[in-house]
Amino acid sequence: MSVLKTMDSPIGKYAPDFELPGIDDQVHHLRRYLEKFRAVGVISMCNRCPRVGLYIDTLKKLQAELGKEGFTLIGVNGNIAQNDPNESFDNMKSFAREHQLNFPYLWDSTQDVTRSFGATKTPMAFLIDKDGIVRYRGQIDSDAQQVPPPQKAYLKNAVASLLKGEEILITETEALGSSLVWRN
Repeated sequence: MSVLKTMDSPIGKYAPDFELPGIDDQVHHLRRYLEKFRAVGVISMCNRCPRVGLYIDTLKKLQAELGKEGFTLIGVNGNIAQNDPNESFDNMKSFAREHQLNFPYLWDSTQDVTRSFGATKTPMAFLIDKDGIVRYRGQIDSDAQQVPPPQKAYLKNAVASLLKGEEILITETEALGSSLVWRN
């Protein structure tokens, strides 16, 4: 059995900077996003996770609603594509087109960024303030399948509080979803 060595980005500490290719064939740097936005949400996601599929519309609405206020989402796929061709970079592009993503979708082929953030599931959210400090990590909301909509919109509430300069009341929740697939 191999042991996965991960780092972690705890609440109140700096998020790991990154430089990753996006489906737009550009290289994306966290530092540049922090220069342009007051808050950045990094979502550990992938093409095959059913729970990610349940959250796509929620994430697109969050981007559309709060993007005007200085917030952006960034999707990061850190799943290993070696054994699952559905996770390839080309399939990420297809996934983004099919779902009409309105935020960048980046590929972490080495899994270094995913490990540095401490992501364990897809989806898993990380909210970073303009200074590069992690302010929230965990679930997007209490349950994507719940009807009526979830009672606890953890990420949206954290973003709204951060943008208003208010204290974020819930800073961490346990992520639910598919376990990330790691290279050996």
